[in-house]
Amino acid sequence: MATMEEQVASQIKREGAKKYLQQDYDKLRQECLARNRLFRDPEFPADINSLGGDEGKYSFIKDIVWKRPTTLCSKPKFIHHGATRTDICQGELGDCWLLAAIASLTLDKDILARVVPSDQSFTKDYVGIFHFQFWQFGEWVDVVIDDRLPTRDGKLLFVHSAEGDEFWSALLEKAYAKLNGCYDALKGGCTIEASEDFTGGIGEVYKLGKDKAPPNLFKIMTKALERGSLMGCSIAVSGSSEEYTSLNLVKGHAYSVTGCEEVHFRGKPVQLVHLRNPWGHKEWTGPWSDSSREWKYVNAEEKLRLDNTAEDGEFWMAYSDFLDQYTNLEICNLTPDTLTTDGVSRWSHYQYKGEWKVGSTAGGCRNNTDTFFTNPQFLLRLENVDDEPLDGEDGCTFLVGLMQKGGRRKHQTGEKLDTIGFSIYKYKGQSKTHLRPEDLVWQKDVNFLRSREVSERFRLPPGKYVIIPSTYKPNKNGEFLLRVFSEKHVKTRMI
Repeated sequence: MATMEEQVASQIKREGAKKYLQQDYDKLRQECLARNRLFRDPEFPADINSLGGDEGKYSFIKDIVWKRPTTLCSKPKFIHHGATRTDICQGELGDCWLLAAIASLTLDKDILARVVPSDQSFTKDYVGIFHFQFWQFGEWVDVVIDDRLPTRDGKLLFVHSAEGDEFWSALLEKAYAKLNGCYDALKGGCTIEASEDFTGGIGEVYKLGKDKAPPNLFKIMTKALERGSLMGCSIAVSGSSEEYTSLNLVKGHAYSVTGCEEVHFRGKPVQLVHLRNPWGHKEWTGPWSDSSREWKYVNAEEKLRLDNTAEDGEFWMAYSDFLDQYTNLEICNLTPDTLTTDGVSRWSHYQYKGEWKVGSTAGGCRNNTDTFFTNPQFLLRLENVDDEPLDGEDGCTFLVGLMQKGGRRKHQTGEKLDTIGFSIYKYKGQSKTHLRPEDLVWQKDVNFLRSREVSERFRLPPGKYVIIPSTYKPNKNGEFLLRVFSEKHVKTRMI
């Protein structure tokens, strides 16, 4: 049961969020209470369309019965003894990327409370209505659902808790499916996408493997965890690959990264990474796994601190093995307002909404020399260098993310995302008007990608810079969100 303080905090956050599809949770709940009836959501009905729409195409749609938790067990619970990673067991839907993000979410109760309002239950004034909050394109939205869940043979078809009587994770998955159009829209994806939607954070993606990861990545990961960031990783799979590696890791599957530590092994320091499989089982069996001999040479105090024994899907592995075994790492860096713990460092955060309009601001990439500088432009003034540079060299660290509107829903409707990217120029002039090529000296740009968002970490000397976001081809209408996260306060504005 939520405390009075939690209920007040939940109410404040709810009122600050936009009502998705104009559905007001409080109003709908009061109407159901007054009429003594259970809520049935007309915007996301318990039918085939909410699943994916095509029974012949999707095998999981067959033989499904929608049931409320009150008919699945005698005493259903929303959250029992706190939301934990063991509440998140994958079902038949291929959304491990989403579940890895939910698992990371449970590591911070304040972040979780924003997404999963705690003043909800199956007891007091229960009328079958629940709600969740997600970040979408620069703002928070409040998504209302009923609690009818797809089942087969009396069991939940998709995400479920290990005990079977706790339902916050299944209802969260349903709300996210509604936000994206249907359950089938959640098949396949990147953990970073859901992490951003749960936090409003900005993502970074790193390629792992020999000579691919930056030399200071372990420090980046450690610093990210100190800043409350969420992390996920995966192993790329090819058509001829086996489902599992020889050391029991799952290919094409999303894992959560939950810790980076250094221990002493036979008197020498060893860097370790802590991971979790959202299945709650199938753990790494190589060096530093739960029962490996390496732990015999770690002192009792360190061994107790790292807690390496349970068969729970969580395990340690050497950082060197982490780089060799995994192919992708995703880091979601959080906004200052998301973090409430005083001991966590915070990024400074700036965001701007803009649009590319054919005939005025849709100039395409740098290849289009005649029109590129008609794209929207954003001034960035860097003044203060980092306190603890990762490689010992002074500079100003910042992240830039460019997101286009539409995302996962475009995939469902058959539309293609635009190929987007941005360039950064050093600004020579003093003018406050739209800048011309002669005012700028090129510094950095990112690879143009056909994805919801492109982002990258930079470190540049103090000075004035201009960020120019664009589509790859000119004359493409579209809305975008440009975000800058910086270690120190910077000055930004749209030119």
